[in-house]
Amino acid sequence: MAAVEERGSPEEEKHLNGEVLLDPEEREGAAGPGAEEGAKKKRKKKKKSKGAAAGQETERESESTLDEVTKQLDKQTLEEKEKEDDDEDGEGEGDGAAGKKKKKKKKKKGPKVQTDPPSIPICDLFTTGIFPKGEECEYPPTQDGRTAAWRTTSDEKKALDQASEEIWNDFREAAEAHRQVRKYVMSWIKPGMTMIEICEKLEDCSRKLIKENGLNAGLAFPTGCSLNNCAAHYTPNAGDPTVLQYDDICKIDFGTHVSGRIIDCAFTVTFNRKYDRLLQAVKDATNTGIKCAGIDVRLCDVGEAIQEVMESYEVEIDGKTYQVKPIRNLNGHSIGPYRIHAGKTVPIVKGGEATRMEVSK
Repeated sequence: MAAVEERGSPEEEKHLNGEVLLDPEEREGAAGPGAEEGAKKKRKKKKKSKGAAAGQETERESESTLDEVTKQLDKQTLEEKEKEDDDEDGEGEGDGAAGKKKKKKKKKKGPKVQTDPPSIPICDLFTTGIFPKGEECEYPPTQDGRTAAWRTTSDEKKALDQASEEIWNDFREAAEAHRQVRKYVMSWIKPGMTMIEICEKLEDCSRKLIKENGLNAGLAFPTGCSLNNCAAHYTPNAGDPTVLQYDDICKIDFGTHVSGRIIDCAFTVTFNRKYDRLLQAVKDATNTGIKCAGIDVRLCDVGEAIQEVMESYEVEIDGKTYQVKPIRNLNGHSIGPYRIHAGKTVPIVKGGEATRMEVSK
């Protein structure tokens, strides 16, 4: 008899520990190319999921590290700020003051700077009490060729100058105030202003910068603002309606003083360019006179040098040429303590007195 082998139906499956057991043929079929591709995809998915998880963990770690560093920096900045704000208690405080709150340290202020328009006194700008020096000129040689260099190199002369340093410092303070006021006036003076308006505005600024204080500091004399053919010493009175015009030549003359040490200086203002050559002649002649001046120099020699330079210029005005000439009766002058005219005069033409210049205090 032939033996018949009984086989279960296809739907019947064998299980072992909850797993499906496949026949060898089925296992071979399952292990085909499709299965390999599926396995590869699964492995790739696993790798991607692992990489994403690792990236998230790295990002979390970097964020936590960054937060910690930020907190540490904020804490350090706060501690440094508290140290800067805190100041030691007074020198005489004992141990009992340890628990008290420390005083805040005041920040040091830098040097003051002049405002615009100028309003800070010169003495407040230079808190050391030492004021800037102006331009220094060498002593000119004398007629016989000798120089006066020994006046600046001699130990005796240096000691004498040092003994008078306080006087020179007063002059320098008044000169610095005059310089700043002069610069300020040049910035706003213009045609259409009345002469009274110009003088009041100038003197108001001058009083502030010199820090007017009775006889100790203030204006040296009333401000002059002479026009055109009026050479000098014109000052407007109350109610004077005179107005500055475009074609005018205005000579501003004002002075400052500290402890009676007077600075007297004038300058010319024009608006029409046709007067430029005239201004150049005046400046050149003035600088020549300053260079020629000095101890033991004869006054007539200074005047002769000024006239020579002045008359070397010509000015063309409205198509007509004029030779520039100095005004014979308009002189320079010596200045003494609280005295604007102290005796000697400096001519601006040749043929003057042969009196020699000397030191005066």
